Order: sequence, then structure tokens, then C-alpha cells
Amino acid sequence: MAGSKLVLEGRVSITSFILGLGFVIIPFVVSVGSHIDLVFDYLNGIRGKIAIAIYLAVANGFLLLMYKGPLYQDDNAPIRREQPLKISLQSTLVAVRACFLGFTFGCGLLISFGHTTWTHFGWYMCSLSLFHYSEYLVTAVINPRTLSLDSFLLNHSVEYTVAAVSSWVEFMVEKLLIPELKQLTWFSVAGLLMNEKAQSHVLVTTGVYSYCRHPSYVGWFCWSVGTQIMLCNPVCLVGYTLASWRFFRERIEEEEITLIHFFGEDYLEYKRKVRSGLPFITGIRMGS
Repeated sequence: MAGSKLVLEGRVSITSFILGLGFVIIPFVVSVGSHIDLVFDYLNGIRGKIAIAIYLAVANGFLLLMYKGPLYQDDNAPIRREQPLKISLQSTLVAVRACFLGFTFGCGLLISFGHTTWTHFGWYMCSLSLFHYSEYLVTAVINPRTLSLDSFLLNHSVEYTVAAVSSWVEFMVEKLLIPELKQLTWFSVAGLLMNEKAQSHVLVTTGVYSYCRHPSYVGWFCWSVGTQIMLCNPVCLVGYTLASWRFFRERIEEEEITLIHFFGEDYLEYKRKVRSGLPFITGIRMGS
């Protein structure tokens, strides 16, 4: 259960995410009353790039000063000589990551609302950055004891990084060679609508769990596949679908062994009544 007060790192992440996102006001302040096209002309100009660079430098400098030293000592924790330094470093690392994700989200917003052929990639940037930040924030709210820098999932795995970079490369190559493929807005919208990930990891049999046994895995699967639909990446769409399906098939089978061992007949009865939620995945077979 979440506490009544958001933990320190959660508050730091919110402040930093908003600070990173704040750069989007720069071109609008400069171009107040002007047409939206002028905003993007400004961003593409040397003055816009300098303004954004200065903003990021000031923002990161502010974060480093704000979360330096014993200012953020935890009132509820026993005071140790080394603790202020540890808290300062942790807060700084959280702040930098959250600020980066906020900046990425802001870039995605500007691209999404611009008159550009990169609109779908802007949606993708918003979705990707919001996913990673929400993973951290939700963990800070519902399970703060397990909260760490890894909760951002930015260093999820080598395979995850390779898959992400592959999707970017495919998008760029196909945009150059087959630009019309990246203009299927209705297809990208379908992918955008798939990007809503269930966050609960508690075993219950009511609500969404009455429709599928593994809603968080279903959400992750839809999010993974949806990003490639959003980018109109046919090759990575097939690759992501097959890789995600195989991963969750093995993950569900391993997890259900533990669940059956823990809950016994209650889980077996639940398993008989409710499907896994993922296509062609039935879970562990008791006869195997």
C-alpha cells in the first residue's frame, strides 16, 4: 500500500520532469500571437537552438544545486554520517533522468503539433518517455520500498535497447525510401490507442482480472506492439510481436508455477475460468 506522503525521490522526479518539459514555453513566448509555423521556424533557427541549450544547462545546474548536500535528509530515517551524500547522489541521478524524460516528452509534443512529416515519431516520443517516467512514479506511489533508478526501466536490458534502436533505424530508413508508408495516420492512431499499460501487479480476481489473468502483461504486449504500429514499422512490428509473445509465454508459465504452488486449487479454478489475455497463450499445463 502506498503511504500518505510521496517519498522524496517521487517528489524530486515530478519537479524535474516538469522542469525538463518546461522548455516548450521558450518558442511560444518568443512567438506570442504568431502562427504556429513560426514556432517551428524559431526552433530550427540558431537562436532557438541556443535558447534551448541554455535552458537545459540552467535547468540541470539548478537540479544539481537543489539536490546537493544534506538539504534532503529523510526526517524519518536514522541520521548517519554518510547518509546525506547518499541521498544527494540518489536525488541528483533521479532528477537528471526525470528531467531528460520531461525534455523528451516536450520534444514529442512540439513535433506532434507541428506541420511536419515527423508527427508520428512525435507521438512515439511522447509515449515512450511517458511510459518510462510513469513506471518510476507509479512505483514511488504504490511500492516505494522497491524504488530505485532501475524503476525508470531505461536500462531494462540489452535486448530492449537493441529492439528500440532497431525500430528507430527502420523508421528513418523507410522514411527516406518509402515516405508515404509513414503517413498512414489512421494506422498510427491505432498504435497510439494501444499504448495504455496496466500498472497493477497484485493478484485479484475482480475488475480487470475477471477478464484476463495477466492484465499488466497484456498492457505491456499492447504497448510494445503499439509503438511499432504508431511508427508504421512493418519489419519491427513482426519482430516485436514474435519476441514479446515468446517472452510472455515463458514468463507466464514460470509465474503460474509459483501462483499454483502458493494459491493451490483456488488459482487452478481461477485459471480454468479466466483466460491469460494474450493470444495462443494458455499458461502452464498441469500435465506437462
